Amino acid sequence: MVRERGISTSAIIGIVVVILVIAIAGAYLATRGGGAPATTTASPSTTTTAPATTTTTTTTVAPPKGTLIVAMGTDASTLDPQDATDNPSEMVNRIIYEGLVEFDQNLNIKPMLAESWDIKDNGTTYVFHLRKGVFFQDGTPFDAYAVKTNFDRVLNSTLKLQRYSLYAPIISSVEVIDNYTVAFHLKMPFGAFLNDLAHGAGLIISPTLINSGKDVKTNPVGTGPYMLQEWVKGDHITLVANPNYWNKTAAPKFEKIIIKVVADDKARENLLKTGDVDLVLRIPPVDVASLNGTGNIITRAYPTSRVIYIAMNLMNQKFQDVRVRQAFNYAVDKEAIINSILNGLGKPATSPLASSTYGYCYAGYYKYNVTLAKELLKEAGWWDRDGDGYVENANGQKLEVNLWTPQGRYVGDYQMAQAVQSYLNAIGVKVNLQVWEWTSYLNEVRKPYNQSQNKELFLMGWAPSTGEGDWVLRPLLASWMWAPAGSNYGYYNNTQVDELIQKQMMTLGQDRLNAMCQAQKIVYNDAPWIFMVEMYDTLGMKSNVKGVVYLPIEIVMLKYAYSG
Repeated sequence: MVRERGISTSAIIGIVVVILVIAIAGAYLATRGGGAPATTTASPSTTTTAPATTTTTTTTVAPPKGTLIVAMGTDASTLDPQDATDNPSEMVNRIIYEGLVEFDQNLNIKPMLAESWDIKDNGTTYVFHLRKGVFFQDGTPFDAYAVKTNFDRVLNSTLKLQRYSLYAPIISSVEVIDNYTVAFHLKMPFGAFLNDLAHGAGLIISPTLINSGKDVKTNPVGTGPYMLQEWVKGDHITLVANPNYWNKTAAPKFEKIIIKVVADDKARENLLKTGDVDLVLRIPPVDVASLNGTGNIITRAYPTSRVIYIAMNLMNQKFQDVRVRQAFNYAVDKEAIINSILNGLGKPATSPLASSTYGYCYAGYYKYNVTLAKELLKEAGWWDRDGDGYVENANGQKLEVNLWTPQGRYVGDYQMAQAVQSYLNAIGVKVNLQVWEWTSYLNEVRKPYNQSQNKELFLMGWAPSTGEGDWVLRPLLASWMWAPAGSNYGYYNNTQVDELIQKQMMTLGQDRLNAMCQAQKIVYNDAPWIFMVEMYDTLGMKSNVKGVVYLPIEIVMLKYAYSG
């Protein structure tokens, strides 16, 4: 609940941080040899400059007070933004860290740690002019060297960071022009580059932390309005206000934000009803309307860019016939799932991309058809040969599959998996359903193909944190992104799709959109997934919780929240 407190721990933290700032800043400057060497900028060309925003640092702000308590279904897996691939981690990271640029609630790009930027050399050079007077939570100054240290780290292939694959195909090098000017040299013009910087992987880590050798994922240090105080894995994360936050107009309003992990949907809802939490992620859709206005509770449902899908391990012999994969798609009644489990809050998936994602085109629709599903299985050599209700191949082997799912990560995830189990049973496929804790689940699905023999069907969701289609097609479907290098967890491989993904990375305008569209249609016909639904996201909160910003990429921005 939003709680008032008489003694501010942030005030104590502030005293300690102020004492340390000079020492740490001095040490950091010493490690990089004092001032920046003079360097020559790239040759001038057509320049596009983003509007600068200015923030006065003399504004008097009220000290933070009270505690905001939030309940979400799954824990963060890492607080290292360059190694995070899940939204729970990104949501927490966006409170602790900041990037050069940031999305607004409509996914427009706005300045953050960069005040403005120039685009030069036919789109292959981006020069950022950095905000001055910003310090990391450990007292290290933010500057061009900090930016370069971060991107040098994520571009270091030996570190095997998950987000290497986001930036390495695009960024050639990062150059310090002076203390507060940094240039990104790209390997090619790439129209989505600013979106990629607004991705959670573009959040800037303290270079002092990076150089210390400490594990970033449990020792996060950024420039954001809140800092990590405690992380009890599987239970809660406690963040405290940053007393030296640079942006006085957006200073933290709460002394603490506590994020509790509560897997069960109804249990989270009940905590809101009893007043034990202030905000709940993923209210059961069936309760969104009835809960709204109950006491001091308000609910919200937001369309998102997330597609829920059930991936198939294509290295497994069971799924190498496209007719089997298409049969599984026809066997599942997506509209019934949307109506019965999601209470109408969703749309059937008609592409790997959600219809709200930039670059989407309609690729097809596997409309529920049990007869066609059974015909396709029979064509592939699977039918009920002994009359026991399950299909067998010519050797008498039954088509039996494992279906994995998290519980509480996505709205209705477990219930959707149960429905799929029932639908596949109806066409003679025996399905063994297994529920996983989220972090363990991610660790398992990320394994390379030769270590994933038991991974067969597994429910996943993807909302591109760049807000556009490249960051669906490339990480999920490019052959060079097979796990663990990327998020192609089902090991999909199509040479034509690879070529189209590369083409859309190197072209602009309608040519890029055409390549993306063609790739979507091929993938949909190949059916490497059971294409499920485009999701809505649901929130419930007390009516006095204000300032929460929802991004369509399924990120809840808590850093602006206040009690009012």
